[in-house]
Amino acid sequence: MRIIESTGQLQQLADELKSATYIALDTEFMRDQTYWPKLRLMQVAARGGPAAIIDPLADGLDLAPIYELIGDPRIVKVLHAARQDIEIFWHQGDVIPDPLFDTQIAAMVCGFG
Repeated sequence: MRIIESTGQLQQLADELKSATYIALDTEFMRDQTYWPKLRLMQVAARGGPAAIIDPLADGLDLAPIYELIGDPRIVKVLHAARQDIEIFWHQGDVIPDPLFDTQIAAMVCGFG
């Protein structure tokens, strides 16, 4: 598990993940005196590939490499209860993850809730 705190580190991670068929994403955020969630932490992993924690609050970190990956139509993005994650990606990165597999919706369809 790596902690990403610079744009160079993030670009390297994105380059490593570009060949994945799917990546798992999770965000942590705050909604404080705003209509939009504010990104505080992002976790990303790929099967057999790297896993990392991205610190979006690190000084000078440009999230463009991860947003490019999120927008890549060749990679399935796996999230759980993705609605607020999608808000963050759209509002802060001008990208919507596509294709997207939401495990919460999949569980519901399978009768788990």
